[in-house]
Amino acid sequence: MNNKMKLAMMTSAPMAMMMFAGTASADEQYTVQSGDTLYKISQKFDVDMNKIAEENKIENINCIYVGETLTIPTNGSTSTYKEVKSVNTTQTNTQSVKQAQQTTSNTTQQQAVSVQSAPAKSYNSGSSSEEAAKAWIANRESGGSYSARNGQYIGKYQLSASYLNGDYSAENQERVANNYVQSRYGSWAAAQSFWQANGWY
Repeated sequence: MNNKMKLAMMTSAPMAMMMFAGTASADEQYTVQSGDTLYKISQKFDVDMNKIAEENKIENINCIYVGETLTIPTNGSTSTYKEVKSVNTTQTNTQSVKQAQQTTSNTTQQQAVSVQSAPAKSYNSGSSSEEAAKAWIANRESGGSYSARNGQYIGKYQLSASYLNGDYSAENQERVANNYVQSRYGSWAAAQSFWQANGWY
């Protein structure tokens, strides 16, 4: 083998590696977890929700399924995904805790909802701070959509279906959400603080 051929082989190897690195796909795969919505996933990856829907041919952005694998168009932002994966583990754990708490306390919560049909005097859902906290939670949970569904979690506030007793109307969602937050946290502002600390409410 002459020197020219040796030189050509030595220089072609790095070139091939560079070409391979340049053409590698930057998209990530994400498996839908309990409690996820398309909006939440878009926030985790800092990717527009509509881009994720388009990439995965999702016609109804309010309808995704636990265990479904989604392709996330991250545009090469691998560092963001690594951060998200660590957060996702925490999110999965907290969602599991939320589901377990809701399952074991179904009877108690249903009784609380029926007994507390009228807001307590100390609860002021009409204040600007309460309305802002309520809107903040709705946006994080469902993007503000009354028709959003994720497994057993329904509507604008992603309430357990058992809490709604088959009535998924906007009026019932608002009423049950207010009662749930009042009985559990005392105010929407307190519920927001809990959500920010734990990733759910």
